[in-house]
Amino acid sequence: MHYIVRRLNRPDRPARFAFMTQIKATNVVWHHGHVDRAQREEMLQQKGCTIWLTGLPSSGKSTLAFSLEHLLVERGHLAYVLDGDNIRHGLNKNLGFSAEDRAENIRRIGEVARLFADAGIITLTSFVSPYRADRDNVRKLHEESKLPFVEVFIDTPVDECEKRDPKGLYAKARAGQIKGFTGVDDPYEPPQKPELVVKTGGLTPQEATIQLLEYLVGKGLLPTL
Repeated sequence: MHYIVRRLNRPDRPARFAFMTQIKATNVVWHHGHVDRAQREEMLQQKGCTIWLTGLPSSGKSTLAFSLEHLLVERGHLAYVLDGDNIRHGLNKNLGFSAEDRAENIRRIGEVARLFADAGIITLTSFVSPYRADRDNVRKLHEESKLPFVEVFIDTPVDECEKRDPKGLYAKARAGQIKGFTGVDDPYEPPQKPELVVKTGGLTPQEATIQLLEYLVGKGLLPTL
């Protein structure tokens, strides 16, 4: 592989990021509603889940996420994309790209994705999410809520990503104009056991979208095609 990947041995990480998950509010109680998940899924005729697309910048994550969303909606299913760039225009506009901010970015999206999936929505996320530990935390969050979490590794070599790069970010990073850019001077940790690997180099966007759709059907998250 051509990715910049190195072992991130950061024993201080739990202490540094613990503040992000502490509940500061007091006198709060979880209220249970009168509609359960099974009722929502019965109404929608689908299983709520999170499809977590991860990979290098410009690997094709957003293209696949929005293509699959379009296809699902055309087939009468409720789906929604949480896209990395789009989220940083609103919910996460106060976050940068430091290790701490990246972790908080993924934590917040993990919580939002969990809520969407609990509502019965097929939730598609498109985030570089370069650190394995952050993705594993989101997986754990879904598992604790008994919600399907599908990690999809968009496996595109870095040289191909640079060719596709519509924003010219790789060139700026290599010129020193951007610091801490994943794939250039910041690491990307590929998933060790993703549910699905999509090698976009040998597939058209349409073929990759069908591959994702067939996976959802095969796992019983959608009715048969």
